[in-house]
Amino acid sequence: MSKNPDPCQSLLLDNQLCFALHSTSLLMTKVYKPLLQALGLTYPQYLAMMVLWEEDGLTVGEISSRLLTDPGSLTPLLKRLEAEGLLSRTRSREDERVVVVELTDAGRALQDKAKGIPQCILGASGLELEQLRKLQADLIALRGNLQGAV
Repeated sequence: MSKNPDPCQSLLLDNQLCFALHSTSLLMTKVYKPLLQALGLTYPQYLAMMVLWEEDGLTVGEISSRLLTDPGSLTPLLKRLEAEGLLSRTRSREDERVVVVELTDAGRALQDKAKGIPQCILGASGLELEQLRKLQADLIALRGNLQGAV
């Protein structure tokens, strides 16, 4: 069986923006993996911790919104972080349906251990800081455009 000599260029895998984003994301997660293992975190747990390091005392819904994820999928992750002593979850006194998430002392201390990770990622990227910031800004703009389309 021979290859089609004239494939539709728009359907080639390497011409797909979604595949470039997906494959880069997979590789980025692999770069993070050993760095986060040293902290005892998975990548999704690291994202949740970063949200709380930025602003402690958020609700599950607020964390979910910030991470662009479903609150139901976030709850098991937060339960694991709570079991590890990094955060606490309490029901709001005003509305029992609302769960407030707060860092423990151990969760706050973990932030100091994580401070070197961005520099490691910069080094692994092979880009200059300005290039990485431009790429990040472009991706944030693309995300905003896509949010408007769905």
